[in-house]
Amino acid sequence: MTKGNDEFAKKTKGRQRIEMKKMSNERNLQVTFSKRRAGVFKKASELCTLCSVDMAIVIFSPARRVFSFGSPSVETVIHRYLLQAPPSYPQTMQDIIDAHCTANVRQLNAHFTLLSNQLEDEKKRGDELGRYMKAAQAQLWWASPMEEMNKAQLELLKTKLDALKKLVTRQAERLLTQQNPVLQNRVFDGSVICDNRFNNFGRYGPHDGSSGFY
Repeated sequence: MTKGNDEFAKKTKGRQRIEMKKMSNERNLQVTFSKRRAGVFKKASELCTLCSVDMAIVIFSPARRVFSFGSPSVETVIHRYLLQAPPSYPQTMQDIIDAHCTANVRQLNAHFTLLSNQLEDEKKRGDELGRYMKAAQAQLWWASPMEEMNKAQLELLKTKLDALKKLVTRQAERLLTQQNPVLQNRVFDGSVICDNRFNNFGRYGPHDGSSGFY
């Protein structure tokens, strides 16, 4: 390993274990709270779907904002907890309605969990595609948008395009002369083919009774 690689290896610490104490940086604290809260709610939704449990989570943010998750709902779970009443089989119409609502909520939770997993997979694929595009642009810089090129790259691109234009012009001339030997005395300027007879037409007009064109 080279000296430069040794220095790079010393600077990078890799994935570190976060120390379990309150963060002093307010910005990092808010970002971590948002990510961890979403993770807790996602795991809770998966647990409710997989194990068919009722659950309620209430979280107060550092800014004293309230966030909650409930299956079938926070109110239902808290009400059961306060009454200390075990779930019973439906006996009244209201019980039947509540049971139906609970089943619907669990079905929605399952669908939400599925969509969340799909969204996370798509984000990972998007990140991988972004990294691939950056690597490709680094190797094939001329494929990048011109707005992202520096002055040296723009000048080099212009030189390459000029050379390509000349190459295309020569190739077009060669193909035309191969197809029609009469064109060998003509001049090709990239868009118009003309010869002395065509140039003299406007000056002297037709001299043999013809239209002046081939």
